[in-house]
Amino acid sequence: MLDAAKAKGLRSGENPARWRGHLKELLSKRKTLTRGHHGALPYDHLPAFIDELRTRKSVSALALEFTILTAARTSETIGATWKEIDLDRKIWTIPAGRIKAGKEHRVPLTARAVEILKALNVQSEGFVFPGQKREKPLSNMAMLELLRSMRGHGFTVHGFRSSFKDWAAETTTHDNMVTEMALAHAVGTKVESAYRRGDLFKKRQSLMDDWAQFVSDETAKVVSIKRKSQ
Repeated sequence: MLDAAKAKGLRSGENPARWRGHLKELLSKRKTLTRGHHGALPYDHLPAFIDELRTRKSVSALALEFTILTAARTSETIGATWKEIDLDRKIWTIPAGRIKAGKEHRVPLTARAVEILKALNVQSEGFVFPGQKREKPLSNMAMLELLRSMRGHGFTVHGFRSSFKDWAAETTTHDNMVTEMALAHAVGTKVESAYRRGDLFKKRQSLMDDWAQFVSDETAKVVSIKRKSQ
């Protein structure tokens, strides 16, 4: 603002807030911004958490469980519309414009995910998880506030994606590429991506079924671990 005023002839002299060659010589070095990991609930705590979550009767509770089951991002869940959902084929197709990697992402829907959707009173259009006003989506803070009320600060909704990744890597034999594609991450080099036509949907469907079984029941953890040892 001060530099603009000087350029317009409204003031003269140096900008007193200038960093280089001025404040830099007087103040300590500015700290570089660092980004930490998203607080994640350990995957072996998920079954108990899901049991507790299912006692909460709200749209945000259903949205949070759906987000966990699909390993989706908050923005992907709250922005979901009924036009993206194919209940007959059990597929949620997220358009490229709503995916961080910029590529359409098909999400296999488990039996429990479909159950959640049907509990929301299926519509022909509009948001799957509406806010207080039906024409508006659920607030991007709704799931986080619910999580904090259940587990306190330190955990994030995004962290459940890490829980999913840890579970898959540590207790199953599902291929890393399959889990990465389930998270809608860009996988491989640009050349590999150019030649890959499929999205490993069938394999991801098996992965998400195992995940749904695990978070819904403690015994599923034993099943996954046994599978790894075979």
